[in-house]
Amino acid sequence: MKIAIYGLGAIGGLIAARLAQAGHEVSAVARGATLQALREHGVRLAGADGVKAFPIHAEAEPAALGVQDIVVLAVKSPSLADVAHKIAPLIGPRTLVITAMNGVPWWFFEVEGKPLQGTRLRSIDPDGVLSRVIPSAQVIGCVVHIASASPEPGLIKPGFGNKLILGEPGGGDSARLQGVVEVMRGAGFEIDSAADIRRDIWYKLWGNMTMNPVSAITGATSDMILDDPLVKQYCQNAMQEAARIGEQIGCPIEQSSEERNAVTRKLGAFKTSMLQDAEAGKALEIDALVCVVREIGLLTGVATPTIDSLLGLVRLFGRSHGLYPKADC
Repeated sequence: MKIAIYGLGAIGGLIAARLAQAGHEVSAVARGATLQALREHGVRLAGADGVKAFPIHAEAEPAALGVQDIVVLAVKSPSLADVAHKIAPLIGPRTLVITAMNGVPWWFFEVEGKPLQGTRLRSIDPDGVLSRVIPSAQVIGCVVHIASASPEPGLIKPGFGNKLILGEPGGGDSARLQGVVEVMRGAGFEIDSAADIRRDIWYKLWGNMTMNPVSAITGATSDMILDDPLVKQYCQNAMQEAARIGEQIGCPIEQSSEERNAVTRKLGAFKTSMLQDAEAGKALEIDALVCVVREIGLLTGVATPTIDSLLGLVRLFGRSHGLYPKADC
């Protein structure tokens, strides 16, 4: 199959390498040092037996790659505005777009029979461009449960976890979903096929919408956050607010915040992706992880005082460090 990866970072790079290894025709949209590294060496995958390189066709402009069978969108939310204006040449009438991203995607309410059906999330897609160029009818939702790192452009070091959860935006099964499942399973990933991918998206968000911004603000690893009783309680208060929102949008949470934090603690002392971005001077994923939760809270009438304060703090941190240029969200 012709498969393009849009965003060849730690996750996109891992998916690209595995798909190329499985024999698919893989290309990538990349820029700067990453583009140069891909053209010189291919995407390189580090493992116990050394580093293996897989040649892929890399371009800065999607128009140079043409229409694909599958596009894996693996960018972070600050890059979505750029994606919205460039991705169209990759997408034909039969192209499937897998959204392998953190947080709430723009298409979350573009499904029939769900609460808030038809609502456009302004914190994610303020002008509606993403919805126009990537129709929700061509989307396959994806939740990534993999830790991966890219210590230098084009080099990928897999960490713990190997699971992708895939699902139709509106829920249920389909032949095209099973086709994508087989492609990704054939590339060596552990795959779950979700009955309702929206619930899996909200569940993952529920766990990382607090740890990410708190870690970025404080510079603390996950264990330090959970070891501080005041900070831990603050995070749990925000999680309880998000759980109440989930009940209103058809995404109930079946765990307690204490149980979810116990899962996080088992992962050890790790740096969240937002902390890594802050340390690297990269734009922060505030919109898709925090701002959107406040927006949905306002839409559902659920009060979010803790989430509001968390958003205010991380937004101010981002602005004062040049990592969040938006005037509002």
